[in-house]
Amino acid sequence: MNVNVKNVIEAVVFSAGYPVTYKKLSELTGCDLDDVIDLVGELADEYKERGINLLMFDEQCQFCSSEQYKEAVNNFLGTSKTAVLSNTMLEVAAIIAYNQPVTRAYIEQVRGIDSSYAINILLDKNLIEVKGRLDIPGKPNIYGTTIDFLRCFGIDSLEELPELV
Repeated sequence: MNVNVKNVIEAVVFSAGYPVTYKKLSELTGCDLDDVIDLVGELADEYKERGINLLMFDEQCQFCSSEQYKEAVNNFLGTSKTAVLSNTMLEVAAIIAYNQPVTRAYIEQVRGIDSSYAINILLDKNLIEVKGRLDIPGKPNIYGTTIDFLRCFGIDSLEELPELV
């Protein structure tokens, strides 16, 4: 495989600053999608023990600073501690993550209490998104998690969530 293609992928993903799809990288480089995913995997392995990591998601990838250097990065940038999610928001996010796609009514049935506020905050933080509408009277929104949810919890896919006991 051409080392130049790997360098192009590295430069583009680093420069983008947001998740880049493997499909877009395939179109850009003219390489087969599977080859692009393999090259991104090689890059991710090369960055495992560095100050930055290459995160691989199901359909896209992104560079981010390594978790172990979070404090140094925050001190340098003058940013405060990452916003903390309340227990209510964590509970709603977990219900959505483990059962998606779900409606607000389902979430409220599981919790036994109104969850509108928590859903709205999670939507504002882009941790969940509307995935569509359920085909029943009233056509309620159905919710699922986002790439930002995965990044927030430091996982590459929902399969990495702990098993429910």
